[in-house]
This record gives sequence, structure tokens and C-alpha cells, in this order.
Amino acid sequence: MYAQLVETGSKHIRSLDEMAPEERAFQQRVDEGIKIEAKDWMPEGYRKTLIRQISQHAHSEIVGQLPEGNWVTRAPSLKRKSILLAKIQDEAGHGLYLYSAAETLGVSRDELLGGLHSGKAKYSSIFNYPTLSWADMGAIGWLVDGSAIINQVPLCRCSYGPYARAMVRVCKEESFHARQGYDIMLALCNGTPQQKQMAQDALNRWWWPSLMMFGPSDAESVNSAQSAAWRIKLFSNDELRQKMVDQTVPQAQFLGLTVPDPDLKLNEETQHYEFGEIDWTEFNNILKGNGPCNRDRLRTRVKAYDDGEWFRDALVAHADKQESSKAQTQLAA
Repeated sequence: MYAQLVETGSKHIRSLDEMAPEERAFQQRVDEGIKIEAKDWMPEGYRKTLIRQISQHAHSEIVGQLPEGNWVTRAPSLKRKSILLAKIQDEAGHGLYLYSAAETLGVSRDELLGGLHSGKAKYSSIFNYPTLSWADMGAIGWLVDGSAIINQVPLCRCSYGPYARAMVRVCKEESFHARQGYDIMLALCNGTPQQKQMAQDALNRWWWPSLMMFGPSDAESVNSAQSAAWRIKLFSNDELRQKMVDQTVPQAQFLGLTVPDPDLKLNEETQHYEFGEIDWTEFNNILKGNGPCNRDRLRTRVKAYDDGEWFRDALVAHADKQESSKAQTQLAA
């Protein structure tokens, strides 16, 4: 990966000759596929890039519970309710895995959450859209979690060991989430005409935001080339987005749904689907905090954190008491 980037003349990548000996040795380890561990030497830029990426990923898992939480009490059956509850619980666990991975880089959980609650740290733009019907639970599982899997499976092979290992379990659980979402869509499409129309409406609203999840073209990013050289990023945003479209369009056709893109067509030569232009103005507007639910999501998250302060304090007090008791026992012995 690094050699290819140097050969293409990327202006954001330095050659090995321009690096200090320590950094050169680090890059050679990365190129050889050797995992970087928490106690290994690493460039400061590598550490900061991982903190930003892993924390944003963790924030997305935590905030991503909120759109689905609204539908637990309104799920159409006990079975659907229990499945949705399990999914939300999984997302909480994913956030904890990822916060723990970020902490191995020398940043505290309080710092990470402080960045989220202040609005300084970002999370996936997709979670700033409202969930208007039960079909949205299907569309989120099918499209949003489906896109997440495509984006996250390569991370199981990224260069930073703690992140890569956390992603193995995350991806296994996300695959169930995607199947759960598709099962909801399948049930709706096999139901009444009104139910199928509900599924189509959800697809219409979630299709383009799901494509935006992968981010703008890497050509517009100054960070992507360096992330690729460090093997934090193994595929470009456009490559991952294309894979999502190629994978999802046949699934929509099987459901009997229409993808809301008049420019969508199969290129017979490449066997890839060509699709229309994405409205990046909408994407950037949401990143600036002006999406339909930005303020509501952040307000809900901060309130939940503040409401749980007493419980966190109690846990710390209990741990301190246990530690004190243990120390007294050791002294008595």
C-alpha cells in the first residue's frame, strides 16, 4: 500500500528517506503486516488519527441507539421487540469495545465523551435523520448496518491491533443486525400493499444518506492517503460505496422495491452499477450540526449522561471501598 502511494506521487506521503529512523522502522513494520500494539512506538500523527477515527466510531455506536430506542415500545410483536432490544444492547457493547480501544492510545473516556457532548467530536451523519415508521427499523438494519459492515470488515485487518481485534466481534454482530433489518423489509414487502409502500418510503428516505456514510471521494481528503499508508484505511471511500451499491441493488430488486435513483443502471462491461450524483451539500450541512435531529440527538445523549452521574459515582465509591477493604486485609495478614 505504502509503495503504491509513493509511486503514484501522492503529495501527502513522504518517502522513507525523508523519515527519521524510528518512523522508518515503524512504516516498515506496517508494510510487513505486523500489528502495532499500544506500547509500541508510533508517530504522533498515527496516534491522533486513530483516536479521532476510533472515537468517532464509538460515538456513532452510542448515538445510533437513539433512533431505534424510540421504536422499542411500538414494535409490532413481542418477537420484534426482543430482537430490537438485543440489537440496541449490541450497539452499546460496540461503543464500549471501541472506547476501550481508544483508551489504549492514552486518551481518557471522560475526554472522549467530553468531545462528543460539546459537539467538538463527530459521529456518523446517518443518525441525524428521524425514524418515521416501523419500516425505518428495517431500512436502518438493511442499509445502514449493511453499509457499516462493508466499511468495517476491512478494519479487522487494520494495522492497530486493539482496534482490529475489537472489530472482529463488532462485525459478527453487525451481520445479524443487517439480516434483522432485511427480514423486516421482507415481511413488509410480503404483506399488504400499504405495508409494502411503507417499506418503499423507508428506502426512499434512507438510500442517499446510506451512500453518504462512506464520506466524500478520497481525492478531496488530505488525510486519506496517509491513513492508507499507515494501513488504517485499506480501501477508498468510493470503492466501499460502489460495493454497497452493487450488493444492495439486487436485494432491493428481490424485495420488489425501487431504488430512488433515476440514473441507476448496470454497466454491462464492468458489471458494476452506475449511480447518480450525491448531494454533498446536505451531508456537509448535517456535519455542521444542521440536520433534522442533530440537536435532539446531542441533547438526549447529554441528558442520559447527566442522569447517570449518581450511578457512576456509586460505582467509584464501591470500587474505592473494595480496594480499601482489600488493603486492610493484606495489612492484617
